[in-house]
Amino acid sequence: MKRLLSSLATLLALSATAPCAVASDQWLPVREVSLEIRPGSPLDFSALLPNRAIGPRSTMGAGQRVVARQDGRLAFAHAPEQPARLFCASLAWSPASGGFPDRAGADRYAQQLARHGYNIARLTFLDASLMSGRGRDFDFDPNTLDRVHYLLAALKRNGIYWIIDGMTSWRGAYGGYDDRWDPAGNLKLALHLDDAAFVHWKTFTEKFLARVNPHTGVAPIDDDALALVILANENGIEFDGVVHDRPGKPPYDAMLAAPFNRWLAKRYVSTAALSKAWGGLGWTERLENGSIALPGDRYADSARMRDLQAFFTEVETESAAKISQALRALGYRGLISTYNNWPTIQTALSRRGLEAVTMNTYHDWIGGYAPGSKLLQQSSVADGANAMRMIAAARWLGKPFVVSEYDHLFWNRYRYEGGLVFPAYAALQGWDVLCRHAHGPIILAYGEPYPHKRAMLPYAIALDPVARAGETLSALLFRRGDVSTSQITIPFAVRGEEDLGRDMQAREPENLTDLALIGRIGLQATDRIGEQIAVVQPRDANRAAAIIDRLKKSGALPQGNTTDIAAGRYQSDTGEIVLNRPNRQLRVSTPATEALAFSSQSLPARLGTMSVEAAEGDGLVALASLDRPASLAKGSRFLLIFATDARNTGMTFRDRQEKVIEDFGRLPVLIRKGQVDLRISRTAPRWQVSPVSLDGTVRPPMTSGTGPVSFRLSNDLPTGPTTYFLLELLEGG
Repeated sequence: MKRLLSSLATLLALSATAPCAVASDQWLPVREVSLEIRPGSPLDFSALLPNRAIGPRSTMGAGQRVVARQDGRLAFAHAPEQPARLFCASLAWSPASGGFPDRAGADRYAQQLARHGYNIARLTFLDASLMSGRGRDFDFDPNTLDRVHYLLAALKRNGIYWIIDGMTSWRGAYGGYDDRWDPAGNLKLALHLDDAAFVHWKTFTEKFLARVNPHTGVAPIDDDALALVILANENGIEFDGVVHDRPGKPPYDAMLAAPFNRWLAKRYVSTAALSKAWGGLGWTERLENGSIALPGDRYADSARMRDLQAFFTEVETESAAKISQALRALGYRGLISTYNNWPTIQTALSRRGLEAVTMNTYHDWIGGYAPGSKLLQQSSVADGANAMRMIAAARWLGKPFVVSEYDHLFWNRYRYEGGLVFPAYAALQGWDVLCRHAHGPIILAYGEPYPHKRAMLPYAIALDPVARAGETLSALLFRRGDVSTSQITIPFAVRGEEDLGRDMQAREPENLTDLALIGRIGLQATDRIGEQIAVVQPRDANRAAAIIDRLKKSGALPQGNTTDIAAGRYQSDTGEIVLNRPNRQLRVSTPATEALAFSSQSLPARLGTMSVEAAEGDGLVALASLDRPASLAKGSRFLLIFATDARNTGMTFRDRQEKVIEDFGRLPVLIRKGQVDLRISRTAPRWQVSPVSLDGTVRPPMTSGTGPVSFRLSNDLPTGPTTYFLLELLEGG
């Protein structure tokens, strides 16, 4: 089985080659400084995707809360008949990224988020921010607390709901630490096992969530704007152990030994019975005196490891229930989730009792910012959107599903794919919330004097024109609903503990998660599946191609569906999405938007309204209607998105493949020069294409014509490079 963590060691390996600089003649410096979207511009989505201000809690019923419907989809309480797609802004600020803005900045920032199309925000590492520089437990910095409170009020006024972590930092709200954003301390593990850690979590919740916000007049825990609490970020026991792995250190914390022995004593009647089940014990190990050892290698498959996973599942299930009950006792009515990463069979069992499932995923993960940090420079289309498929298979059907973090990370050269892969398939799967992780998804201007704002960095999409173009497309494909939800559902049968094996990294097989490229997938208890076409147990009894054949024979999947797994071609049941792995091409064609992530060698490509004839270099091109109702066939104003790659000035690598970073460089941002030849199957008495600056300013037309619409789109412009253009079909005259 492919190891989930096999790349961790190689990601930190250093290359011995000399630094390699980026060729300057192919890179165009961004000239904009202000990035605030101009009102009424083509990039202002506040009218296209309007938010409704979140008022005081209604005394007459559910009010404006986000609620879970009986089918597991999220909806607004005032409109339960309509499933809600929530487009999420990640707010993970720290002093290195500027921290929380002052009141004027918060007002501008919240308004800008609404213009970008966001209608929910996730606030994470609040505990670290509130306790930064504080010496005593729970001694929140009063200025930071006021800024957080004011921002929450500003978001609410702009119709932006909240997701809040109950705990993110490994230091919680303990005083006297200066490593709050680092994986130091064992508080997340202790939260499962130690009463003092639980009391600490509860006290922080009381002092922050249950404290009245002076800018709203209500405590966040009682506010309709609070849609979801993630009890603790990435707090699965196994994953927390992986995070704390160090050379020469035992893989499992000694804190686990006594409770694991007590658990074994309840399950096995004697040392002899345990020895028989495990195929032997160490000479000094005896169940009766609690001396059974934890596994000495988390990557060695064994019966001991299988029982440890079962133990983790029981502990995590009971822990989530206990903490959730404490949150409910404080009056919270919204949704609760936890264990939001690590898509293994074991963690899936821990998540099955949750009200909502939250998951984090990354394509081409990067371990840090230090020179020598490394990525793989792989395409997410070429690997069949594996990061998406992994979490699709961790979803429990019938529950809300929230992507609390995802990214296709900088400086991966294929990250233009991320703004198409994730929103398109999130919409197909019918997921409820989509959140691309970042310090913050936007900035108001280039040139802020903070360490994480001086250059584009991983996990910092606000400065990256390619990531920002992807987020613009996401607002349309996902939140506006341009991509349809699949009409088929393929359950993955789950029995329970008997599904655990001897490998702690075991997850759903990749050759079966391919089905997520066709229709909705997710986990479901075996006894609830009935006669549905499903992925059964054991997993090796299934073939994806055979399941597709059964779906076609049943009529659930159209006979004309062009999926050919052997050839690496996958078409969604809706017909709107086609992924071609060998050609590294992803097509999306809907009535309102068409988009193509492509390698130049895979062209020409003909979608529905748009044809991409040829291109200089790889990239993403999209055509989206700005009319209401949105229609490529009948509309007259269209947003064109063209994204290639972006780098920092002076950015250097240790290798020619640009996998190992030497120096991130500095501003200004550089966009890779590119051009693409387009043909639109529309005619008009007059038509014109105008560049749109990154702040939404429409520049003078770059090309125009009459009759059939066909032109070359280039980002090498007199006004500087951009990723946006406005196509207008005009009346004669």
